[in-house]
Amino acid sequence: MTKALSLSVVFTLFVFISVSCSKDNDDGGSSLDCSTVAKSFAADVSPTIQATCNVSGCHATGSTNGPGPLTNYTQVFNARSAIRTAVANGRMPQGSSLSASQKNSILCWIDSGAPNN
Repeated sequence: MTKALSLSVVFTLFVFISVSCSKDNDDGGSSLDCSTVAKSFAADVSPTIQATCNVSGCHATGSTNGPGPLTNYTQVFNARSAIRTAVANGRMPQGSSLSASQKNSILCWIDSGAPNN
C-alpha cells in the first residue's frame, strides 16, 4: 500500500469510529414510546421550561440567546425545533440537566405537534 492510501484508510477508520462512538440516542428518542409520557404544555412542558430555561441570562424576557425568550406558548412553539434538538442532545439546559421524565415530556410534546394544551 502506498503511504497516501494508508493515510486515507486510517483517516476513514478514524471518522467511522468517531461517529460510531457518539452519544447513544442522540436524536432524543426516535425510539421513544410517547404513548405513556405526560405531554401537556400547561402541566408538563411549560413548568419545566419556566424553571430551567426562562431564567436570567438564558431565555427570559429580552433574551437574545439562541431562539430568544421562552416565556409563553407562542415563543416556545416557534422555537420547538431548536428546543427539541438542544434537549435531545443534552446541550440544554446549560448548567443543569433534565430528568428523563422532563426530557421525554418535552420531546413527546413536540413530536405530537406541540399542542397548546
